[in-house]
Amino acid sequence: MKKTFRYGAYPTMITPYNRDNTLDIGAVRALVDWYWEKGCDGIFAVCQSSEIHYLTLAERVLLAETVRLQADRLAAAEPGRAPLTVVASGHISDRFADQVTELNAIADTGIDALVLISNRMDIENTGDASWIADCDKLLAALPPMLPLGVYECPKPYKRLLTEEMLQYLVGTGRFAFIKDTCCSAPQIAQRILAIDSTPTPADGYKPALFNANAQTLLPSLRSGAMGYCGIMANFHPDLYAWLCKNDTAQPQKSELIATFLGTAAFIECGLAYPCVAKYHLNRSGVKMTSLSRSCDESKMTDYDFLCIDNMEKLAAHFRQLIAE
Repeated sequence: MKKTFRYGAYPTMITPYNRDNTLDIGAVRALVDWYWEKGCDGIFAVCQSSEIHYLTLAERVLLAETVRLQADRLAAAEPGRAPLTVVASGHISDRFADQVTELNAIADTGIDALVLISNRMDIENTGDASWIADCDKLLAALPPMLPLGVYECPKPYKRLLTEEMLQYLVGTGRFAFIKDTCCSAPQIAQRILAIDSTPTPADGYKPALFNANAQTLLPSLRSGAMGYCGIMANFHPDLYAWLCKNDTAQPQKSELIATFLGTAAFIECGLAYPCVAKYHLNRSGVKMTSLSRSCDESKMTDYDFLCIDNMEKLAAHFRQLIAE
């Protein structure tokens, strides 16, 4: 059966660690529960927020598998609700053979879509034709029935999709998900137009575009984006989920919510992420250490704590606003 990719909020999942630097699987499950309780529609596991460049392949596989199994348990316990859509990447290697190994290992975990990182094809960034040729070669080595995605990951460099690349993705019929990081509302509108105007093979997928940028989220939703997939859903995912579903019915409140979300999201650049997300989650009842492999937790200062605490006070205010 063809998988339906749901509209809404897809957090970029962080990776909790024990104090001995091993994965905290109990906290991973608790975090999936929290996303579910907050109304998320999907999860992007094993992504940059998950610190994929600092995880072994075995850890990446374990993370994807744990998220998938926990999402299945939640859906079984609440059959009247649509299950979480779980997409995952873990695509970090330079060598083609290593990419095939890591992607097939993630695919075997039972996720709903396997996400390719755009800068892993045509690594030297020579042009669209080389990128498409590399992508074709990779697709031939992956499970043919599994939906795919593309993520414009900023590390080691950001490779934005061109119109030619988008048309190629749609034309394959295999891509169901795009995580857009261009941070431009007009460009996102053009991308959605390119996707919608490109023929899709019979029974193929037309990619659902998810915006990673809070500041441009509302105009992108109004242009046809499928939702939000970004860092800030680790802080107030319920507000993102509400915005994705209520703009048409409540446009005035949506403008206010979007203004708060866009302003709050500037912490992405200034604070010790992902440590600050773990600090916030701890205060929200999802117990985990603030340990990170990509950021020294000692970089968190009183300033970081104050910013996160004040942001949460404002988030509570906006939760009250949408409840009225």
